[in-house]
Amino acid sequence: MQNRRMPVLAMLAAMLALSACASGPRMSAEEKLATYVAAAGEPVKSFNYFGRISGWTPIDDRNIAVWTRAQEAWLLTFNGSCRDAEWAPAISLTHQGNSVYAGFDDVRVHGAGPGSASFPCRIAEIRPIDTKKVRAAEKAARDGAQDAPSGT
Repeated sequence: MQNRRMPVLAMLAAMLALSACASGPRMSAEEKLATYVAAAGEPVKSFNYFGRISGWTPIDDRNIAVWTRAQEAWLLTFNGSCRDAEWAPAISLTHQGNSVYAGFDDVRVHGAGPGSASFPCRIAEIRPIDTKKVRAAEKAARDGAQDAPSGT
């Protein structure tokens, strides 16, 4: 019986170790905004969108990064505060044909359950993101936090 428990215990230990690695320190909202703004190019009128978001990164209540492909992301700035954008379990984009336009289209923030409201947040500005710069900055922040003394 004990031989059967050993692989399970080893697997649990490995999972705990991996989860500890994955849950490293996070950037503050101010650091995250500064990182994305520094990696963003000049504003553009629109971007191509084929109905699929591969991910998004909430930055604050006025900005969100939307990933349309692994190496393609857009910094979207809203006209005003976007309710619950930082905590939304799901978002979607309105679009015209195959394009999302600043000043016309919205990020729709969806609630947590069926039948919950979705809130439109008008996109005021679109800026392309240099995803390599963002990933390098995030890695540097993680590495710097791991090198910092823990105080214990």
